[in-house]
Amino acid sequence: MFRNALRTAARPSAFRQLARSYATEAGPARLRVSFVSPHQTILDKFEATQVNLSSTEGDMGILAEHVPTIAQLKSGAIEVFSATEKPQKFFVSGGFAIINPDSTLNINAVEAFPLEDLDLDAARRALDDANRRATSGGSEQDKLIAKVEVEVYEAVVAAISK
Repeated sequence: MFRNALRTAARPSAFRQLARSYATEAGPARLRVSFVSPHQTILDKFEATQVNLSSTEGDMGILAEHVPTIAQLKSGAIEVFSATEKPQKFFVSGGFAIINPDSTLNINAVEAFPLEDLDLDAARRALDDANRRATSGGSEQDKLIAKVEVEVYEAVVAAISK
């Protein structure tokens, strides 16, 4: 009932402005990526063709003219593709990605490392240790910390193994 009253009172042009729009085929627009962690700038207005990342809502592939979105990052890989360079891959432990209407993408990560800098064997050993501590007879706080470590190390192993 309220919706019908609102539709009657509003001008038709108001609803056109509220309509959700979707990305169109990539044309002249460019995706500009700024990627930072608390202690460093990883990419600054980097021109990318596509960025793949994992959010709490699922995996996302971001192109120019993407629907504006704010996404909470989960532990996992971020892949940045460009037309002129080989893909850059990073591991992030969490953070946020903000996709703006002007085809800029701001990634704010808690921690970020180039994927090639991570050691698969070391990550597996750390995962085994965290699993042991998560199921041991330690304090509840120690178990919770170990469970968080398990999630992160599982994501590291998965990212490196791809």
